[in-house]
Amino acid sequence: MNILMERFDLPEELALVMEHSPSVIVPESKETLYELIFGNSGSDRIEVAYEVNGETVKEASVVRCRNGAVVNFEEDYMRRRDPDSMRIADSQPTDKPRFEDTYGYPFDDLRKETLTWLATQELVLVPFKAGSYDFGYEAVLVCPRNAAFFAFALSQLQAFVNIREVEKFTPRAILYMAPPFRHTHFQGKQVVVHSRSEELHEVFAYNLYPGPSAKKGVYSVLLDIGERENWVTAHASAARIITPYENEMVMMHEGASGGGKSELLQDVRREEDGRVLVGVNTVNGTRHYISMSDTCTIEPVTDDMAMCCPSFQSGNGKLALADGEDGWFVRVDGIDEYGADPTYERISIHTREPLIFFNLQAVPRATCLLWEHAPDSDGTPCPNPRVIIPRRMIDRVVQGPVEVDVRSFGVRMPPATAEHPSYGIVGLMHILPPALAWLWRLVAPRGYNNPSIIDDVPLASEGVGSYWPFATGERVVQANLLMEQILSCPNTKYVLIPNQHIGIYDIGFSAEWIAREYLARRGGVNFRMDRLIPARCPILGYGLKEMKVDGQYISPKFLRPELQERLGQKGYDAGARLLSEFFDRELGAYDTDRLHPMGRAVIDCFRGGGSLEDYCRLIPLGLE
Repeated sequence: MNILMERFDLPEELALVMEHSPSVIVPESKETLYELIFGNSGSDRIEVAYEVNGETVKEASVVRCRNGAVVNFEEDYMRRRDPDSMRIADSQPTDKPRFEDTYGYPFDDLRKETLTWLATQELVLVPFKAGSYDFGYEAVLVCPRNAAFFAFALSQLQAFVNIREVEKFTPRAILYMAPPFRHTHFQGKQVVVHSRSEELHEVFAYNLYPGPSAKKGVYSVLLDIGERENWVTAHASAARIITPYENEMVMMHEGASGGGKSELLQDVRREEDGRVLVGVNTVNGTRHYISMSDTCTIEPVTDDMAMCCPSFQSGNGKLALADGEDGWFVRVDGIDEYGADPTYERISIHTREPLIFFNLQAVPRATCLLWEHAPDSDGTPCPNPRVIIPRRMIDRVVQGPVEVDVRSFGVRMPPATAEHPSYGIVGLMHILPPALAWLWRLVAPRGYNNPSIIDDVPLASEGVGSYWPFATGERVVQANLLMEQILSCPNTKYVLIPNQHIGIYDIGFSAEWIAREYLARRGGVNFRMDRLIPARCPILGYGLKEMKVDGQYISPKFLRPELQERLGQKGYDAGARLLSEFFDRELGAYDTDRLHPMGRAVIDCFRGGGSLEDYCRLIPLGLE
């Protein structure tokens, strides 16, 4: 038995697995863990396969490139997260599907089978901090040695712990990895089972894609702990934005996967001539540009998981947060050619240590390039190529908590015309009263053509906070926590920003970049009310009468989409009805006496056809 095991205080069942395993490796560095991926042979390519019912099933291939390991899964299905992967094994309160209700037998049976199988495998035991080194919780991963790439990925995402530097390590969470059970028990589906208690959160991952387990499974742990301690880990990126005149603003961007969180941290995308493309008319191809001489400096804080712990809050009315990860699982589908994102390209090409890539093309010992996306089985590029970037590699990254000036919410919008109306009627930026900001976080639209998940529903909800797919408890508890958070932070303001489309215009993420530059130059949301105009659809809050960036006015057609000839008021109103019907449908999940009294008042206001003034009377907007 590895002498380092003496430093772990493990549950008895896991200790027995360690005792009976043929070998247990406790890596003392990430370098050791990386070399485990390719085994003792020093091979440049390995296949990850398991015996399933007497046959060998290949799950993935891993190639050693000059700048790291590149993982490609055999099935298209395994290259992105299945939103219906979570099952709950315990008897604690939950709104999520319970394992026994879904599969017709208690999880205890499969739990024993899983631990028995793990005890027959050569294992890697990885200690880490779920959350961060400074604010996180002790946890371990139990993983088959031949899936060491998964262990390395987790060590890049979370705060890896060298067990020699710790006297005693008592896990608050345990992540078990048993890949072949996907085939033997779950018809090939991604399934992650959570078993919670007051002292321990166990996560049983039955697939090798890190999305629902190493990434979001750990997120689930933080949400569960926060639910018990009355705080939230927001699904958000955040950055300190510094203008050319050295004014500072902290902006936080929330939304479903694919909603623009990573894009908040990116520089404004420019054309070859230096101009910024605002949008392209999808009917006639007209392109709208602005020129921006100087843009803001971005100091990243978080990429996806923002811990809003009580100990961070100073009581000054602004929300404080810190990063809940040690590395960022960056989607690079937007990097389709050299120069598209110089920061991540430079980090990944000239890395000081090996990285891990997913769904990208790989040639042994060559450099993996972020714009060479692996093809899916139909020959089209995989829409979910990823790389894990350690925080410490990112220039100007902020350490520790920050206080937020502006909370934005991003939604992927479809094109909209009068002939083909849709919910894509959101202008370039809307100012939201806090009550409406809370409603948007309850319904959290997944949005149009989402590249991160497997789903083809036209307008579906990601659920409360946009982190609901990863929460293990009850919606109403999270809704109440968000309401308390909003009420306690009146000096943090709220905006709504679309991406992909504004009416007939294809915009990509230009609205987010332009809004960021505009708000930073203004010092945040500090408008006079006479500069705002109520949106034609009340749940969109206030639009801007005009927007001037770097001396140039943005066309009113981007600010108020009903002014677009091909959309007009008729198409806009049809889209508004679709959006309102979606809100009404999704808010039904919160019809319970346990909802926060202010939350009940806000939903009643919506269902009563409340005006913007009605929402502002409930929770003041804070503008004059």
